[in-house]
Amino acid sequence: MTEETPGFEEKPDVPSGATPEDAEPKAAPSKEGAAPAGDANQTAGLVAQLDQVRTALGERTADLQRLQAEYQNYRRRVERDRIAVKEIAIANLLTELLPVLDDIGRAREHGEFVGGFKSVGESLETVAAKMGLQQFGKEGEPFDPTIHEALMHSYAPDVTETTCVAILQPGYRIGERTIRPARVAVAEPQPGAQTVKAESSDAAPAEQPADDKESGGPEEG
Repeated sequence: MTEETPGFEEKPDVPSGATPEDAEPKAAPSKEGAAPAGDANQTAGLVAQLDQVRTALGERTADLQRLQAEYQNYRRRVERDRIAVKEIAIANLLTELLPVLDDIGRAREHGEFVGGFKSVGESLETVAAKMGLQQFGKEGEPFDPTIHEALMHSYAPDVTETTCVAILQPGYRIGERTIRPARVAVAEPQPGAQTVKAESSDAAPAEQPADDKESGGPEEG
């Protein structure tokens, strides 16, 4: 029975001629050679997931843009309809007030627009003007069938085109919309006056050469 010397460890026997590195135990072969293939597969999977996320994000963004455009169109359509309904309501209200405004105008023409009636009438005209009501139609302006309604017709020698010579009822509009045409009496040029004027203008140049001949010709003898 041998005694072990404390403080010393047993070392494996080393053959003669061998280096100390040969005595160290060899580690198990590493698996680093298989790591690059696993990393490549993992990277490819991440890229595929990223592409899917980008595709889904693009689709959701397109959906959001489409919904936003539809909402903007809806808002514009609602606002346009609201304005149209408001204009129609105002036009209907003012149309019902036109006979009252006609009475006010006739009272003003006959000198009866006085006292409390004058105050109420002027207030009504002010409110109607604030709501956009505009009066049109003046004597002497050319007749326009789109805004005038001819109730009387005559001929006059002092007009060169069809002209409104009297305003029987003024017209009213709201903005560009006519709610009642102006009812007028019109006058046209007299057909005989136009013929005489045309004949005189045609005859004047024919007489001019005779005058030149008499005044500018040499005297005989």
